[in-house]
Amino acid sequence: MQDGSNAAPRNPVAGADGAPPAIGDPASIHVIVGTSRARVVLSGEIDADVSAELGDAISDAEASGLPVEIDAHHVTFMDSSGVAFLARLATRSPHKVRVLRAPPTVRFLLDVTRIGELLEIVDEDPGIDLDVTSNAPN
Repeated sequence: MQDGSNAAPRNPVAGADGAPPAIGDPASIHVIVGTSRARVVLSGEIDADVSAELGDAISDAEASGLPVEIDAHHVTFMDSSGVAFLARLATRSPHKVRVLRAPPTVRFLLDVTRIGELLEIVDEDPGIDLDVTSNAPN
């Protein structure tokens, strides 16, 4: 996945350590496929500037055929593009999509739009189940 960035500053939320993140955090979207689920890791500003990358993430996650979880812990801003991404995943996935460690601004959007009713919101990170032996050379 490619990283995207914005020049326009937003009103960010405090990070896990309580310190405010840098204004204009560039977006980062990565898909990690484990043995039993696929994880989409979102960070920074998730907005229209990264809609193509969000579409790629949906394709990659769906191609795995595994349940999908979204790690939103480091999201500093999200607009309707991010909400639409979550709604598309939730409605297209045969499994309930889990959102891990969503910051208050993301939770607010999920509540207001009622998209959160389609998702499983989880406060803890269960960790990703990578099988590091599967790609080892013979």
